[in-house]
Parts: sequence; C-alpha cells; structure tokens
Amino acid sequence: MQPSLPESPESPTPSPRARHRWRTVAAWAVAVSLALSLIALASQWAVNREANFQADSIRRALEVHVLGLRDAAGKYSYLPFTVAKHPDVLAALARPQDPAARQRANHYIEEVNRLAGSEDLYLIDLQGLTLAASNWATSHSFVGESYANRPYFIDARAGRSGLFYGIGLTTGESGLFISAPVRSADGEVHGVVAVKVSLRELQEAWAFTRDPIVLADARGIVFMSSVPSWMYRSRRSLTAPELEDLQRHRQYGDRSSFPALPWKVDRVEGERTYLVRADLGGKPGRFLAVDEPLPDLGGWTLTMMADHAEVTRAGERTWMLGLLLACVLTLGGLYWQLRERRFVEQRDARRDLELRVRERTHALNEAHAFRKAMEDSLLVGMRARDLEGRIIYVNPAFCEMTGYSADELLGRLPPYPYWNPADSAQHWHYYDAMMSGQPARSGFESRIRHRDGHEVITMVYTAALIDANGQHKGWMSSVVDITEQKRSELRQRQNDEQLQHAQRLASVGEMASTLAHELNQPLMALSNFASAAKAFAEQGNQPLLVSSLDEAVAQAQRSAEIVRRIRGFVRQRTVGMEDCAVAALVNNALALLQGEMRQRQARAEVRVPAELPKVRGDRVLLEQVLLNLLSNGLQAMQDTPPEQRLVKVEAEVVDGRMHIRVADQGPGIDDALAEQVFAPFFTTKSGGLGLGLNICRTIVEAHRGRLSFANLVGGGTVFTVELEIAPPSSP
Repeated sequence: MQPSLPESPESPTPSPRARHRWRTVAAWAVAVSLALSLIALASQWAVNREANFQADSIRRALEVHVLGLRDAAGKYSYLPFTVAKHPDVLAALARPQDPAARQRANHYIEEVNRLAGSEDLYLIDLQGLTLAASNWATSHSFVGESYANRPYFIDARAGRSGLFYGIGLTTGESGLFISAPVRSADGEVHGVVAVKVSLRELQEAWAFTRDPIVLADARGIVFMSSVPSWMYRSRRSLTAPELEDLQRHRQYGDRSSFPALPWKVDRVEGERTYLVRADLGGKPGRFLAVDEPLPDLGGWTLTMMADHAEVTRAGERTWMLGLLLACVLTLGGLYWQLRERRFVEQRDARRDLELRVRERTHALNEAHAFRKAMEDSLLVGMRARDLEGRIIYVNPAFCEMTGYSADELLGRLPPYPYWNPADSAQHWHYYDAMMSGQPARSGFESRIRHRDGHEVITMVYTAALIDANGQHKGWMSSVVDITEQKRSELRQRQNDEQLQHAQRLASVGEMASTLAHELNQPLMALSNFASAAKAFAEQGNQPLLVSSLDEAVAQAQRSAEIVRRIRGFVRQRTVGMEDCAVAALVNNALALLQGEMRQRQARAEVRVPAELPKVRGDRVLLEQVLLNLLSNGLQAMQDTPPEQRLVKVEAEVVDGRMHIRVADQGPGIDDALAEQVFAPFFTTKSGGLGLGLNICRTIVEAHRGRLSFANLVGGGTVFTVELEIAPPSSP
C-alpha cells in the first residue's frame, strides 16, 4: 500500500470579472498595436505619394524650362547657316582688305541681326579675326577682335557647327554662342559666322521662382541659377587640365577657381531623384532634386529642386489624421461600453456622452478646416453651381484665374462676369448642355476674360454634384489654365511652318537651273511658232497659220503650267487638310523634277494603282515630302551608270494604312550614318542644310504617319511613307 502524499495547496482561481478585465485589456492592446501599424503604413504611403507627386511636379516644370532653353537656342540656330551663304559675306572673306566689301558685309549682318532679334552676329576669318559684325558702329564693336581661342570658332573652323556658353571677351556679358562654317562651292571652309544669344530673360525669370533652379555645363560648373551664391561653383572637383582649358578659352572670364557647391547630396541607387541639403537664405533646408541632361545643348545639366519639407509634413499629417481617427474609434468603443452601464448610471453616462459629442464635433471641425486648406492649396480652379446655375463655391485658384473675389462671384447667375463677350454663344451652348444634364465628359476648351481685360484659355471639366443622400444638387467644375501651353503650341507650329517653307525654297533653289531650262524650251518654241505664223500670214496660208498659232498657245500654256506648279510649291501658306489622291501627289512631284531627271539622264517608274483610296492631309506638304525623297534619290545616283539611274515609286494599302515607297539604285546609306539620317542639320550633300529629311519626318508625323528607310539588297535605298487613309465619309 502506497503511502499517501500530502495535498498541495490549490492556486487561487481568477474571478470571472478579473478574467473579463484581462481579456478587455488584451483586446485593447492588440487593437492599439494594429492601429499604430496601420497608421505607420499609411504615413509611409503618404510620404511616398507626396515624394512621387513632388518628383512629377519637378519633371513637368523641367519640361517647361527645357523647352524654354531649347527654344532660346534653336530660335537662332539657323542664322549662322543662312548668313554663311550670302554673297556679301563670301565677298568679305574673299577680299578682306577691301573696305567696301567689308562695309557691305557689316550692313547686311547688322540688318539680319536686327530682323532676327539676336544679341550679336559677326563674321570671323580663319585666323580668328572678326571682319564684320552687327555692332560694327558701336563702342563695343567686335570688328578687329580675335576669337581664335574660343571653342565655337575652333569647331566651326573644323567644319562643324559650334555651341558654346561663356562670358564675352569684348562685352563681358555672358551668352550662348552658335557658330557655323562658311563654305565655298567646293565645300572648303573659308571662315566662320557666329551669333550670340542672350539668356538674360530666362535668368531673370528664374529669380522669381520659389524653388532653386540650377543649370550646369558639361564640367559641372553652374553658370545659371536662381540662387546667386551658387553661380560659378562646381558640382564636382575639376582636374588641372580642365582648369587650364577654362583659363585658355576664358569661358568664364578671368575666374581661375570654381569652389564646390555647398551641397550635401544623398542618393539612392537606381532612383532618378535625390536629396540635397543646403543653406538657402541663411536657413538650412532639404530639397528633392531631379537632373535633366541636355546632350543637344553642349552636355548641359538642368537641375530643379523642391522643398522636401512638404514630404515630411505629409507623413506628419497622416499620423495626425490616423491618430485622430483612432481616437474617434476609441471613443466609439468607449461609448458602446458605457451603453452597458446605462441602466445603472444613466445620468453619468448621458453627461459623458455629451462630452464625447463635443470632442467629436471639434474633431470634425478640424477635419473640415483641413479639407478646406487642401482645396485652397490647389492650382486647379474649382467652381460649384446649383441646379439653377448659381455659383455656390469657388476656390482661390479660380478667383486668381478670373481676377474676381469669391464675394463677387458667389450667388451670381449667368452671364458670369468672366465670360468672354466674343465667345458668348459658345459659353451659353456649354451652359445649356450642362443644365440639360449632358456636360462634355472629356472637357472643353473655353476662353475667359480676366478682370483686367487679358484673355485666359482654360480647359473645363464638369461633373454632377451629389450630396451625402445621393441627391443631385448641382454641378462641380475643375478649370485648368492652359494659356501658356497654347502659346507654346502656336510658337512650335510657326517654327515648323518657317522650316518647311525654307526647305521648299531650298528645293526650288537646287532645281533653279533645270527649271530655267524647262521654261527656255517652250519659250523658244513659242518664238519659232510666232515667226512661222508671221510668215504664213504674209503668204496667206490660212491652214498653216492657224496650226502655228495653236502650237504657240500650247507652248504658252505649258510655260504657265510650269510657273503655276512652282508658285504653288513655294507659297508660305498651304490650303490645309483635304482628301488627296496618291497618284496626283506623285505626278505633281515628278512634274517639278522633269527637268532635273532629263539633266541627270534618269527615269522614273511609277506603280500607283488608280483605284487606291485617298489619304487625308495637306497636299502641298505631302508633295514636299515626295519631292524631297525623289530629289534625294536622283542625287544619290550621280555615280550610277546612266542606264541604271531609275527611281521607283510604288503605293499600296497595308494593314489599313497607305504605304508609299520611293526607291533609288544608288550606293545606299552607310550603317554608321543610319542613326543620324533624320537628325537636323545632318547632311552628306555639299552645301546642303541638312533639314530636308528632318522636316519630311516632322510633316509625316504631323499627319499621324511614319517615315522610315531601309537599304536594298544589291544597292540602293527605299524610303517608306505610311499615312492614314481618308474615311469614306470625307468630302
């Protein structure tokens, strides 16, 4: 029999109330941990979202500033190439000791510079000595000055176009220098034409920007900045050869040292954006920065920054909102707990409930104030109208856009004071469409008049305003100011039209001799038939007299047709979009090249079926494309035996698009040059401008088409123009 063991004292068992209390504490602990985790995740999401939004804003601003820089550089890039071909310029280089020749060059360059609006324009001989300049009559004339050590002169003398930014040796003022070689008929360089373009307006505009903007050269030296103290500082340490090169070319005057920028940069591998710590206005700051390389502008780098404090504040705001929401939920939980005690503590519970209501009302007021602050910070104009068309809400951006205060707009019925009187019918049309419940879903463009009288172009998007009960209470519109965008598009169209017209004139210039021959033949025939008619009239031979006069009329009509085609091709303004038959486009282009084809002993083979559908486009511009491709094909076959000089033109519909092919039997295009064929100012022709294929691609892409090329097996090149087919309903 086993001895009995002494009984151990039993551990105390927790009461049900204690267990409930511990379960409640554990549940609250889990809920608090989960809430804090969710708030932390939301805060991180808000920080990332704000950083991405800020980076996108910087990139959009970068696009605008890059467009401004390229516009400033490209606006005058044609001047050196154009001036270099003028006879007065060539004469001044050929006879530098002739004062009359140099004075004619001075007057010509001065007039061109005045019409173009550039800073300075001047002619340099091969030794770097300035022979003529637009400022020849001023106290700071470039005439007689030597610029042999300037890189833009060295590049142009070597036969390349030059692009250089620096401080002027004569005036001491900075600017962008663009140069081009002056070539003789055999392609030999005889001098250099350079134009100086001032970027002063851009620099002055940057002074009013809120966030820093920096433009550095290929070495990293800052030469334009919205922060003056960062000027002529370097983003990296310069080597001794680089400093010697700067002093030799005197790019930035007499400066011999370029201290490092006072930046502390934090980069994340693989990210385009990075953080910059720097003092601005005597205060330390953190900025989100984005670089935009500009290889076409001498390897410059444009850097834009934005205050990173907004990103930090986004996280803080999320934490505040999250904690506020957690507090509201906590109060809700406590409220439901108090409900359980209401039977025994009704009076105390009611008092506690009133306290919680006041707290929640305060929280809601804060949330409303926060939402209003967010709406007021928007750059997009917001406008709300009720079902009668009465304005019931506008934000500050809309007031700034129209020039009227909120008090002046609220309660107004149409016509609104900012409506443009010239577009009154259009305003009423869109207003009636909105009131009928059919607003433009994709938005519509509208011109409004600012209070001071100037015009503002906007894009308006309207949607129904629905209240919390799902009831339609009116209309909410967002209004975006697109005035600057429209102006940029207009400038781009004007530049494209000027380039296209210049190329047409260049094409006619290349055909001048053959066109003269074309006109000479019918004119000589006209003279012979007129002489014959005179003789037949004296002889009284009526049948032969009538026949000679008919032939004379035919030759006169032939001459008039040649002149009509040339005038139609070189005119500045075109007729616009129309339905064009492919066969007519090809025949018109070939008609302008008949003389050149006979001169070059070449022939054309056309395979364009008559039943092909028409294409929608600008007839003159499409003929310009075909004329340029055909002319290039003829010039490419100059070393081909005459019996093999054949250009082929074919057209067919492929996958619902019109394909027009122009093929030659020349040597083809070298693979090393394939990437540069469509680049502006690239040419393999002696004396060519290098604009033809670039303009052809611009015209085709403006027609929503595509221009491509390929080398043919056995020699030759084929260019393919892809265009959209005109819809059957087009007139």
